[in-house]
Amino acid sequence: MSINAIVLAAGQGTRMKSQRHKVLHPVCGKPMVRHLLDAQKAAGITRRIVVIGSMGEQVQAALQGEVEFVWQKEQLGTGHAVMQAAPLLENQDGITLICSGDTPLITSESITKLLELHREQGAAATVLTGIVDNPFGYGRIIRGEDGSVLRIVEEKDASPDEKSVREINASTYCFDTRSLAQALKMVTNNNAQGEYYLTDCIDILRRQGKKVAAHCVDDADEILNINDRVQLAMVENILRDKIRLHHMQNGVTLVDPSSTYIDIDIQIGADTIIYPGSMLTGSTVIGSGCEIGPHTRIQNSIIGDGSVVMQSVLLDSTFGSGVNIGPFAYVRPGSTVADKVKIGDFVEIKNSTIGEGTKIPHLAYVGDADVGNGTNIGCGTITVNFDGMAKHRTVVGDNSFIGCNTNLVAPVTVGNDTYVAAGSTITDNVPDGALAIARERQVIKEGYTAKLEARLRERGSKKVRG
Repeated sequence: MSINAIVLAAGQGTRMKSQRHKVLHPVCGKPMVRHLLDAQKAAGITRRIVVIGSMGEQVQAALQGEVEFVWQKEQLGTGHAVMQAAPLLENQDGITLICSGDTPLITSESITKLLELHREQGAAATVLTGIVDNPFGYGRIIRGEDGSVLRIVEEKDASPDEKSVREINASTYCFDTRSLAQALKMVTNNNAQGEYYLTDCIDILRRQGKKVAAHCVDDADEILNINDRVQLAMVENILRDKIRLHHMQNGVTLVDPSSTYIDIDIQIGADTIIYPGSMLTGSTVIGSGCEIGPHTRIQNSIIGDGSVVMQSVLLDSTFGSGVNIGPFAYVRPGSTVADKVKIGDFVEIKNSTIGEGTKIPHLAYVGDADVGNGTNIGCGTITVNFDGMAKHRTVVGDNSFIGCNTNLVAPVTVGNDTYVAAGSTITDNVPDGALAIARERQVIKEGYTAKLEARLRERGSKKVRG
């Protein structure tokens, strides 16, 4: 039996006041619609159809190759949106799940339970519901004595008794595919808004004597949808709390959870400590026994076991075990740092490989470089990688010592077991085991200070006389 999903993402989302499509706004590091699609995939749904309209090209670009698309050229209601996908499901047996693309908190577990109940009840349709403290504005679920759904009553049409019902419609539905196709043909736009409503399918099936069931989620937060920036922030806070709870339950210490920001796909090993003000984003993986922060940002990076990162920014890079970074280090994309490396304060690394045990303690820039094992890069060292038109690489071998305030003008290679004298500007390759000195010889002028002061006094007296 095939299980399909239709995701409604054709609305204009005007309340977001954004040039970005509503369902592409990120929630904890992932577009809100992708949260839903991932949950559907985890629940075993392989065919997913996304209905797009306003700014639909953005959704196509973001999800291309993952889903099928149909266009709703005019926004004429939720029923009309599903009608655009109906031709793809004609004459099929199976189940069709229908969800709104702005509900990122629905879990795969809830989708699975919805599908299971639908099968068990032999229902033509099953509605996902939730119980909330304040149901104002939502459609109420009116059940019969056997627990089946008699009707969904909108706020404006509800009687006082119906308004007291706290179980609401989550706008997520499970349909027998053939029953859905038949009901859609009977839906009309004979209402004040002139729109085709998907909920009319529920009424149609019920009048035909077919069973309509409902599954109530355990956590009503799951069914929250996002229409504006306020709701976006609220949903993100809910999900962040769940993410933090997950990591703490798995052996991670968050010194101040409320000031720690962890995206949905982050992996963190046990016995790692995350200090306040830290942000772990993208697809970052943190090993076990690490110390991260305070005030550290790590994006799309891998950090090995037993590493320490203090008050630094690490982007799109890989770090081995036992590294010590910061404070105030900046590692830019494309860098690979081996085990037991020290990257100290005010050091910037970009698109470079740093070998095991190498130390770059402070105030250095290493860009487009390959540095070997056990090398020391002195304070103030700069790899001069850009000639105004192109970038060039610097290579430094194993167990070398680069003195303070050295310029390595790329392309240049410094061999193994070498020394570069402090203050040198190296423009030629340095062979293994050599000492390179590239600076002016020191000159001392005895008595210079007294002569200078005498000239200055004389010059001052002339100005006064003038």
